[in-house]
Amino acid sequence: MTATNDKNDKDMQLIAKDSDSDVAHMLDGFDYPAILVSADYKILATNELYSSAFGDIEIDKGAHCYQVSHGYQVPCDQAGESCPLAACKNSGAKERVLHVHSTPRGKEHVDVEMLPIRGSDGELKYFVEILKSVHIASAELSTQTMVGRSPAFNTLVEMINLVAVRDTSVLLMGESGTGKELAAKAIHDASPRSGRPMVTIECAGLTETLFESELFGHVKGAFTGAMFNKHGLLDSAAGGTLFLDEIGDVPMGMQVKLLRLIETGTYRAVGSTEVKRAQFRLICATHKNLSECVASGEFREDLYYRINAFPIVLPPLRERGNDIALIAKSILEKLSNKGSYRLTESAIKLLEKCRFAGNVRELRNVLERAIIFAPSNIIDVKVVERCMGDIRPQKAEPKEHWEDLKTQESRYLNELLAHCKGDKAKAAHIAGISLRSLYRKLGEVSQ
Repeated sequence: MTATNDKNDKDMQLIAKDSDSDVAHMLDGFDYPAILVSADYKILATNELYSSAFGDIEIDKGAHCYQVSHGYQVPCDQAGESCPLAACKNSGAKERVLHVHSTPRGKEHVDVEMLPIRGSDGELKYFVEILKSVHIASAELSTQTMVGRSPAFNTLVEMINLVAVRDTSVLLMGESGTGKELAAKAIHDASPRSGRPMVTIECAGLTETLFESELFGHVKGAFTGAMFNKHGLLDSAAGGTLFLDEIGDVPMGMQVKLLRLIETGTYRAVGSTEVKRAQFRLICATHKNLSECVASGEFREDLYYRINAFPIVLPPLRERGNDIALIAKSILEKLSNKGSYRLTESAIKLLEKCRFAGNVRELRNVLERAIIFAPSNIIDVKVVERCMGDIRPQKAEPKEHWEDLKTQESRYLNELLAHCKGDKAKAAHIAGISLRSLYRKLGEVSQ
């Protein structure tokens, strides 16, 4: 062992011994649970908020962050997850990622921020890990929020968590039944506007006149049947969130008025000359490909760019295979009201093999039928098969050719950049790596 390594080990030992004094006091300056970690992933100190939220750590036994948080035997990036400490080493700057951590309360989503600390020689020696619990989704059973632990779901939660605190307009995209309304509610509940109402307008099936009346309100005599003044839903959403579900179905004539509302923040009730001012946060959702609707002339291009400030794509259930058991159990708990129904392992495995075109909504239908057909509180595979209708399990196709990792990574990065229209910062964020790491990987795959 070199003299330099001896000195570093002694420094770390001193820090660990001093964890109840200077270092612990330093960490107590943070408003969230925090730990001090060495470059080789050893936890050297914690603050009181960490102990309260996640439990005490036996520092002197050489606990590693990946063992304590995940139960892994190797760092996160070697276990298939993004590692903020490794990313911090690569970039030399602050890094952030959303993980699922083990806590005394079970699995929880945690927003992890990693801050690098350099020694007197300028080298990275220590890292402060700040942990903020995320409550907009659950990694355990829940009848109130979105549930899941899969990488695709974690990316969704991370996007929601990032944008919720801002007033940026959000466009939720995804197939029917993926939970766009739940995502909109999660954004609202985590925003500074959570104390005010979230008002939902179902855009599908509304005529232009009805849509305008619902949104803006109308005055007596504005049209046939307008027997009295009516406040619009914009009045109810004042200071809160306006959620336009299936925005792609808004009539073309109404799109102009909606654009004016977003651009000026003003509107008039139907039949009135009084200009009113609106104050709300806008969230829209659609199952349609709006860019294709713009190309075909069905949706205004200027409105599309107004509502698409922060797009979020909700993953279909087939990309969340690891979440199906958790989602199914949460649905059963909500349907039965007492959590009295249980799925057998074979029933869960059958559900995991299925491609649900209607996603979570279709899965819920299957489980609701299963409760009706089940002769007891145990739902076995025969009951589930009876409830499937025309849903068929996907057959596993044998893979004749296996690509090497470099080829797979190259294809993934190219597809991701195409999806992000060349925006490397956005691509790096979705991939869960630093921008510097993305440039390095792009250089590697091009060689």
